[in-house]
Amino acid sequence: MQLSPSAHLDSFARDSLPPPQQWPQLVFDLPELAYPERLNCAEELLEGTMSRHGADRPCLRAGDGATWSYADLRDRANQIARVLTEDLGLVPGNRVLLRGPNNPMLVATWFAVLRAGGVVVTTMPLLRAGELRTIGEMCRPTIALCDARFTEDLDKAGIQGLAVLPYSGTEPDDLTAQMAAKPTDLQVVPTAPDDVALLAFTSGTTGKPKATMHFHRDVLAIADTFATHVLKPRADDVFAGSPPLAFTFGLGGLVIFPLRAGASTVLLEKAAPPDLLAAVAAHRVSVLFTSPVAYRASLGLLGELDLSSLRRCVSAGEALPKATWEAFHAATGLKIIDGIGSTELLHIFIGSADDEIRPGSTGRPVPGYRAQIVDESGAAVPDGELGRLAVIGPTGCRYLADDRQQAYVVNGWNLTGDTYIRDADGYYWYQARSDDMIISAGYNIAGPEVEDALLRHPDVLECGVVGAPDEQRGTTVVKAYVVLREGVPASPETVTALQEHVKAEIAPYKYPRLIEFRDALPRTNTGKLQRFRLRAEAETGAETETDAETDAETDSESAG
Repeated sequence: MQLSPSAHLDSFARDSLPPPQQWPQLVFDLPELAYPERLNCAEELLEGTMSRHGADRPCLRAGDGATWSYADLRDRANQIARVLTEDLGLVPGNRVLLRGPNNPMLVATWFAVLRAGGVVVTTMPLLRAGELRTIGEMCRPTIALCDARFTEDLDKAGIQGLAVLPYSGTEPDDLTAQMAAKPTDLQVVPTAPDDVALLAFTSGTTGKPKATMHFHRDVLAIADTFATHVLKPRADDVFAGSPPLAFTFGLGGLVIFPLRAGASTVLLEKAAPPDLLAAVAAHRVSVLFTSPVAYRASLGLLGELDLSSLRRCVSAGEALPKATWEAFHAATGLKIIDGIGSTELLHIFIGSADDEIRPGSTGRPVPGYRAQIVDESGAAVPDGELGRLAVIGPTGCRYLADDRQQAYVVNGWNLTGDTYIRDADGYYWYQARSDDMIISAGYNIAGPEVEDALLRHPDVLECGVVGAPDEQRGTTVVKAYVVLREGVPASPETVTALQEHVKAEIAPYKYPRLIEFRDALPRTNTGKLQRFRLRAEAETGAETETDAETDAETDSESAG
């Protein structure tokens, strides 16, 4: 494997790539995936887009109504890049940690780092000192640009050699004040297409987190595959969504995809369903990115606002229950695009839109990607049989100096950790995370299938299904943790009603023999259900802690 000559003077990122024999196979069989010998994705997303659509069109819209044009974003990113290079000594290849909520200034810092040749490490503002310290030890950032409201935990982390510069604050040395004195022109660093642009951390792990390494070409590839061929954005679209930009689902859906198309994006610091739907109505949003649980939580709010501007809705983060898809479609007429992606592959690689959608199925591979279902030995299994999902495409897993690379990439294929079935028409049907399959009395039972059945009951708001030991039977049984609609009693009668409902929806042997009611379910910062906590509780009978520093889910950041 021959890499291009790097523009990075700091070689840390290249030096930390996995050895060539551990890389996934990469395929570039679409003409739009042929990138030039020098490529800076931040330049292409701004100057490239402006050359096609104009510089004065709306680009970033803040929740408070402020709007930046494409030229505004370019100018401010250039000023920040000058602060980084002229005042803080950034050289190409240095890592820069970003910390802040979704707003235009966070996007400007992201572009500034890349335009200066740096490597972006965007972190979620909910992370605490211990988590930030681990990230710092792994990627060794030299500079942090942090929203002034979120510096406390970063200061507590005590990352060695890190210069922290707050932005959007009131102090005289704040980045916002420093950048104002800088010119708006900049010579963008001509990086290689295979220079590392991003280090994205998986949202949770049962041990040490993993940093995934993505090139400049990868940033464009996810737009030139999923966005171009499935989402099909238009230059007059207005995007919005709930995922943080540190979550690659959010980065793609709220920054890369709209800017690649010449569209605009609404950035919300608070994006709970009521806030999100209010923004859709206020800004006439046409493309929405959020999670399955948010779509379900929105059902009771749909009649309160004018959402007629919506034409595209995308769901990822975890599997979209068929019941949620059908309820949202019945209420709005909109067909949610379900997708599975991962931090390791950067964004969605299976998903279908419009008349290609089959409710309950994730869809078919996105053009540019290939998928198959394999057994434990890595051999492909026949259609209709359970197996592990394996994917290849223009993006793929490259962990930063991590031995777990060999578990994710096998025989050149990315193994996502998901159990799927492919049907004869090439549609992929999600069953469970591979460690979420429940084996009970010799039967394989997919927890998400039971969850989908429960969600069809009008009294169920949320649920999570796991296996639980049953000492009397000497086996594992299905246990459901359920959040009920307000006013519904958590009574034995409700348990029986839910059990009978599931028996009527799916094969009776799959029904939850145990049901426990909760006020809320444990979720990650990205909104994904933490089934590992529920499994631990089912095994021990004790509720697990929910401290942010222990937020963890699986070894992969699956987006669907």
